[in-house]
Amino acid sequence: MLALPVVLALCAALANAASSVLQRRAAAMDTPEEPVGAGAFLRGLRRLLRRPDWLGGVGLLMVSALLQAWALAVGSLSLVQPLLATELLFTLIVGGLVFRRRPDRRTWLAFVALAVGLAVFLLSAAPVPGRNDATSRAWLMAGGVACCVVVLLVLLARTVRGAARAALLGLASAVSFATTAALLKETVGRLRLGPAAMFAHWSPYATAATGLVAFLLLQSALGAGSLAASQPALTLGDALTSVALGWALFEESVQLGPRMVPEAIGIVLIGAGSIGLANAPSVGRGWDTPAEGHPPDTHLPMRHN
Repeated sequence: MLALPVVLALCAALANAASSVLQRRAAAMDTPEEPVGAGAFLRGLRRLLRRPDWLGGVGLLMVSALLQAWALAVGSLSLVQPLLATELLFTLIVGGLVFRRRPDRRTWLAFVALAVGLAVFLLSAAPVPGRNDATSRAWLMAGGVACCVVVLLVLLARTVRGAARAALLGLASAVSFATTAALLKETVGRLRLGPAAMFAHWSPYATAATGLVAFLLLQSALGAGSLAASQPALTLGDALTSVALGWALFEESVQLGPRMVPEAIGIVLIGAGSIGLANAPSVGRGWDTPAEGHPPDTHLPMRHN
């Protein structure tokens, strides 16, 4: 039974990675200089709605959400969401194909570090499922903390530009997506009572609202900078926030004691891999933007470093 949520989570990560690459490609082609504001955002959104690659990315995001819901219905939040950190690995693979960029040795080393770190962390932590739904008190406390963290990150992002802004918005999006996943688990957990009982509860509507916020923050992160800046914060932040929410809301647990040593090693490897991927030459200097004079969907030469 453990294999099913693992496979579903990995498929969801692949779909989400492809979605991010397609949306970033559309955003890279849409670079008019406009003042920041709600009007500029809406005009940019209207332009993106006319791009097939952006619409395809949105479609894949929906597929990813369905796979994620299925995985959460049969697995724990602490297992499913960390597995979605593989999205960064899939992003490099899919992005390399789409943008015609070949990762160099340094990138592959960071790639391996993240993958090994994730495996070490999950095997050591061995997340144990808890309850299928959370108490109202737990939701008030955990939801309030998550909301405050997102607001703080967005306010900090307004004070910086470039990669720092993309990273902060990516982290805010990560907390929002993790909260959305927790709400989704609450929703699918109530499906056992029947569709009527599920839709009579507040969780489906909170899931939709929080998911919309996460989606808009993701668009802002992708528009603020490259995937190399936003994606590590998005994937790692989602994984760690989900483990915390699984414990706070659903009484899920991870193994502690002596296993904390390999768990810490796994987290360090995940962080080092994410930072390495963010700074690797093959994903920097316009890796996910079109080469000068060429649209991103042409056959660009692979970059050798």
